[in-house]
Amino acid sequence: MTERTLSIIKPDATERNLTGKINTVFENAGLRIVAQKRIRMSESQAKEFYAVHKDRPFYDELWEYMMSGPVVVQVLEADNAVAKHREVMGATNPAEAAEGTVRKLYAEDIGRNSVHGSDSLENAKNEIAFFFNDDEIVG
Repeated sequence: MTERTLSIIKPDATERNLTGKINTVFENAGLRIVAQKRIRMSESQAKEFYAVHKDRPFYDELWEYMMSGPVVVQVLEADNAVAKHREVMGATNPAEAAEGTVRKLYAEDIGRNSVHGSDSLENAKNEIAFFFNDDEIVG
């Protein structure tokens, strides 16, 4: 079934000019970019987007990091896009990520792990709507 998922290329990756290389990994895995924009998250955006982690000890560090530089937010489409994207991203901890995954190739550490991806179809819909209007997704 064709799905859409949200992908964010994080500040550590944009800082190192890896957007194209990361997107090549996604596209080679069969994920199609149907919307994309480079933004700098505001404090309120970063706090709201990661509110699900509000009670976790890393919350403040996470939202501060996500507004520390530009990010690329994008919508990816494919059959089983959520699972496929998560597989291609690799484990959150790059030391545990499989060879050839984005995090194995490009992440610096567990905090600066280069990419974010939706963890469920329901969250993907909510996360896409957070950053994109329907008319911005052009398939």
